[in-house]
Amino acid sequence: MKKKTYFAGFGIALLGSILFSTKAIFVKLAFHATHADAITLLGLRMLFSFPFFFVIALLASNKESSSKLSLKQWVYIAITGLLGYYISSLFDFVGLQYISAGLERLILFLYPTFSVLINTFLFKTKLHVTQVLALLLTYIGIGIAYFGEMRIDANNPQFFYGSLMVFLCSITYSFYLVGTGRLVNRVGATRFTSYAMLFATVGIFANYAVVKPLTGFIFTPNVIGYGAALAIIATVIPSFMISNAIKKIGSNNVSIITSIGPVSTIIQAHYVLGEKIFQAQIIGTMLVVIGVLLIGTKK
Repeated sequence: MKKKTYFAGFGIALLGSILFSTKAIFVKLAFHATHADAITLLGLRMLFSFPFFFVIALLASNKESSSKLSLKQWVYIAITGLLGYYISSLFDFVGLQYISAGLERLILFLYPTFSVLINTFLFKTKLHVTQVLALLLTYIGIGIAYFGEMRIDANNPQFFYGSLMVFLCSITYSFYLVGTGRLVNRVGATRFTSYAMLFATVGIFANYAVVKPLTGFIFTPNVIGYGAALAIIATVIPSFMISNAIKKIGSNNVSIITSIGPVSTIIQAHYVLGEKIFQAQIIGTMLVVIGVLLIGTKK
């Protein structure tokens, strides 16, 4: 791999990961400022994202590959898109109503370990000693941070429910990543991301139409602002940056670089949301990041 390509991929992955980590911050701010619920914010996120992905999908279908997608590929893209940016995001947004942004990011960051387990049990890849150690470190780290946060947030009756929702988000997102790794080189990074997001958008809009009266929604400046920020800053730009980085330097290298995500979220949550940084959180985060780094360095 050329140094120029690697450094370009490194920078893209790093910035994309930091931008992705702003999602929890925007969601928490939006919950406080607008009192909107999870499905409303998620619907707004995709509403403002849709034009970008639609236009980029049209351009990518002409430029990135002249080959037509098979029915099987369309089905796989639809499934991964619905898992990664509809079901997974819905779990995440619901969970963020009840737990801190820092803890949300740590639980969500279990997805590399789930990806390893999915590849091991579904696709029969060999589980190495290094990966077993990485899994142990990661789950121990999560346990330390989680129990430390639980002592601080003991009066929150929905704490465990919120944690469970984010945990389910991490599992479903790991299926999306495994699917991405197996499809992106065949379909093309830009085209795959666009199509997957469009399928997710359809799912979210259908969900919103079922559970929410369309006439009851009011577009306030705050709602529009947070919806646009979630769409552009925390979704559209980093989605393409991460997919492009995977294409440039591979998913293993990207998984290492994106270890900055939990640290970035914790720092932003402290300075923007006023969330406390405590010793158990720091120790747990370090163990989680080390575990993910070990996973990323082992093909």
